[in-house]
Amino acid sequence: MAKEIERKFLVKDAAWRAAAEASIAIVQFYLAISAERSIRVRISDGKAAKLTLKFGSDLLQRDEFEYPVPLADAREMLAFAIGTVIRKTRHHVRHKNYLYEVDVFNGELDGLVVAELETADKVADDLLPAWLDREVTGELRYSNASLALNGFPERVQ
Repeated sequence: MAKEIERKFLVKDAAWRAAAEASIAIVQFYLAISAERSIRVRISDGKAAKLTLKFGSDLLQRDEFEYPVPLADAREMLAFAIGTVIRKTRHHVRHKNYLYEVDVFNGELDGLVVAELETADKVADDLLPAWLDREVTGELRYSNASLALNGFPERVQ
Protein backbone atom coordinates (compact mmCIF):
# COMPACT_ATOMS: atom_id res chain seq x y z
CA MET A 1 0.00 0.00 0.00
CA ALA A 2 1.17 3.49 -0.75
CA LYS A 3 0.02 6.75 0.78
CA GLU A 4 -0.67 9.17 -1.98
CA ILE A 5 0.10 12.82 -1.22
CA GLU A 6 -1.02 14.91 -4.13
CA ARG A 7 -1.42 18.63 -4.81
CA LYS A 8 -3.49 19.78 -7.76
CA PHE A 9 -3.41 23.06 -9.68
CA LEU A 10 -5.17 24.58 -12.64
CA VAL A 11 -2.79 25.54 -15.46
CA LYS A 12 -2.92 29.09 -16.83
CA ASP A 13 -0.86 28.82 -20.00
CA ALA A 14 1.12 26.44 -22.20
CA ALA A 15 4.61 27.51 -21.02
CA TRP A 16 5.05 24.02 -19.50
CA ARG A 17 5.08 22.37 -22.95
CA ALA A 18 8.73 23.27 -23.60
CA ALA A 19 9.76 21.19 -20.57
CA ALA A 20 7.55 18.15 -21.28
CA GLU A 21 9.61 14.96 -21.16
CA ALA A 22 7.01 12.33 -22.01
CA SER A 23 3.35 12.03 -22.94
CA ILE A 24 0.89 9.22 -22.25
CA ALA A 25 -2.57 8.84 -23.77
CA ILE A 26 -4.92 7.77 -20.98
CA VAL A 27 -8.41 6.31 -21.04
CA GLN A 28 -9.71 6.18 -17.49
CA PHE A 29 -13.03 5.04 -16.11
CA TYR A 30 -14.64 4.25 -12.80
CA LEU A 31 -16.40 1.08 -11.73
CA ALA A 32 -17.43 2.43 -8.30
CA ILE A 33 -17.34 5.84 -6.65
CA SER A 34 -18.40 6.91 -3.17
CA ALA A 35 -17.35 9.64 -0.75
CA GLU A 36 -14.76 7.38 0.89
CA ARG A 37 -13.54 5.14 -1.97
CA SER A 38 -13.23 4.61 -5.68
CA ILE A 39 -12.37 1.80 -8.07
CA ARG A 40 -10.78 2.94 -11.30
CA VAL A 41 -9.35 1.33 -14.42
CA ARG A 42 -6.75 3.18 -16.47
CA ILE A 43 -5.51 2.18 -19.91
CA SER A 44 -2.21 3.83 -20.88
CA ASP A 45 -1.24 4.30 -24.54
CA GLY A 46 -3.60 1.43 -25.43
CA LYS A 47 -0.89 -0.98 -24.24
CA ALA A 48 -1.25 -1.53 -20.49
CA ALA A 49 -4.00 -1.34 -17.90
CA LYS A 50 -4.16 -0.93 -14.13
CA LEU A 51 -6.89 -1.28 -11.55
CA THR A 52 -6.65 1.31 -8.77
CA LEU A 53 -8.49 1.33 -5.45
CA LYS A 54 -8.43 4.55 -3.43
CA PHE A 55 -9.67 4.92 0.13
CA GLY A 56 -10.27 8.03 2.21
CA SER A 57 -12.08 11.31 1.78
CA ASP A 58 -9.03 13.59 2.18
CA LEU A 59 -8.09 14.43 -1.41
CA LEU A 60 -4.60 15.50 -0.33
CA GLN A 61 -3.70 12.12 1.18
CA ARG A 62 -5.39 8.78 0.58
CA ASP A 63 -4.55 5.08 0.70
CA GLU A 64 -4.01 3.72 -2.79
CA PHE A 65 -3.63 0.16 -4.11
CA GLU A 66 -2.75 -0.46 -7.74
CA TYR A 67 -2.65 -3.71 -9.75
CA PRO A 68 -1.94 -4.60 -13.38
CA VAL A 69 -4.95 -5.87 -15.33
CA PRO A 70 -4.87 -7.75 -18.63
CA LEU A 71 -5.60 -5.23 -21.39
CA ALA A 72 -8.42 -7.37 -22.81
CA ASP A 73 -10.10 -7.46 -19.39
CA ALA A 74 -9.79 -3.69 -19.00
CA ARG A 75 -11.41 -3.17 -22.39
CA GLU A 76 -14.27 -5.49 -21.38
CA MET A 77 -14.73 -3.63 -18.08
CA LEU A 78 -15.26 -0.42 -20.05
CA ALA A 79 -18.85 -1.60 -20.60
CA PHE A 80 -19.40 -1.24 -16.82
CA ALA A 81 -18.04 2.32 -16.56
CA ILE A 82 -20.14 4.74 -14.55
CA GLY A 83 -20.34 8.34 -15.69
CA THR A 84 -18.08 9.78 -18.34
CA VAL A 85 -15.05 7.90 -19.62
CA ILE A 86 -12.14 10.29 -19.10
CA ARG A 87 -9.76 10.78 -22.00
CA LYS A 88 -6.63 12.82 -21.45
CA THR A 89 -2.99 13.12 -22.35
CA ARG A 90 -0.65 13.18 -19.39
CA HIS A 91 2.60 15.07 -19.84
CA HIS A 92 5.55 14.66 -17.47
CA VAL A 93 7.12 18.03 -16.78
CA ARG A 94 10.09 18.67 -14.47
CA HIS A 95 10.52 21.95 -12.67
CA LYS A 96 13.18 22.51 -9.98
CA ASN A 97 13.63 18.76 -9.45
CA TYR A 98 9.90 18.12 -8.99
CA LEU A 99 7.88 16.06 -11.44
CA TYR A 100 4.53 17.54 -12.43
CA GLU A 101 1.91 15.53 -14.28
CA VAL A 102 0.03 17.90 -16.57
CA ASP A 103 -3.25 16.40 -17.74
CA VAL A 104 -4.77 17.86 -20.90
CA PHE A 105 -8.33 16.57 -21.08
CA ASN A 106 -10.27 16.04 -24.29
CA GLY A 107 -13.67 14.75 -25.28
CA GLU A 108 -16.38 15.95 -22.89
CA LEU A 109 -13.74 17.65 -20.70
CA ASP A 110 -11.95 19.42 -23.54
CA GLY A 111 -10.30 22.64 -22.38
CA LEU A 112 -9.51 21.49 -18.85
CA VAL A 113 -5.79 21.40 -18.01
CA VAL A 114 -4.72 20.34 -14.52
CA ALA A 115 -1.25 19.76 -13.03
CA GLU A 116 -0.63 17.32 -10.20
CA LEU A 117 2.39 17.21 -7.93
CA GLU A 118 2.96 14.11 -5.84
CA THR A 119 5.62 14.73 -3.22
CA ALA A 120 6.22 14.04 0.44
CA ASP A 121 7.22 17.62 1.22
CA LYS A 122 5.28 20.87 0.99
CA VAL A 123 6.80 22.76 -1.92
CA ALA A 124 7.21 26.45 -1.13
CA ASP A 125 5.19 28.77 -3.36
CA ASP A 126 8.33 30.45 -4.72
CA LEU A 127 9.48 27.05 -6.08
CA LEU A 128 6.27 26.45 -8.03
CA PRO A 129 6.37 27.06 -11.79
CA ALA A 130 4.88 30.31 -13.11
CA TRP A 131 2.56 28.40 -15.46
CA LEU A 132 0.52 27.10 -12.54
CA ASP A 133 -2.72 28.86 -11.72
CA ARG A 134 -4.87 28.50 -8.63
CA GLU A 135 -4.36 25.47 -6.38
CA VAL A 136 -7.44 23.25 -6.34
CA THR A 137 -6.18 20.55 -3.97
CA GLY A 138 -9.12 19.35 -1.92
CA GLU A 139 -11.73 20.81 -4.28
CA LEU A 140 -13.82 17.75 -4.98
CA ARG A 141 -15.11 19.02 -8.34
CA TYR A 142 -11.57 18.71 -9.78
CA SER A 143 -11.08 15.09 -8.70
CA ASN A 144 -11.16 12.65 -11.58
CA ALA A 145 -14.02 10.76 -9.93
CA SER A 146 -16.10 13.94 -9.79
CA LEU A 147 -15.18 14.79 -13.39
CA ALA A 148 -16.46 11.34 -14.42
CA LEU A 149 -19.75 11.81 -12.55
CA ASN A 150 -20.38 15.54 -12.93
CA GLY A 151 -18.47 16.67 -16.01
CA PHE A 152 -16.59 19.93 -16.51
CA PRO A 153 -16.44 21.91 -13.25
CA GLU A 154 -17.69 25.46 -13.15
CA ARG A 155 -14.82 27.79 -12.36
CA VAL A 156 -15.02 29.66 -9.09
CA GLN A 157 -12.71 32.66 -8.69
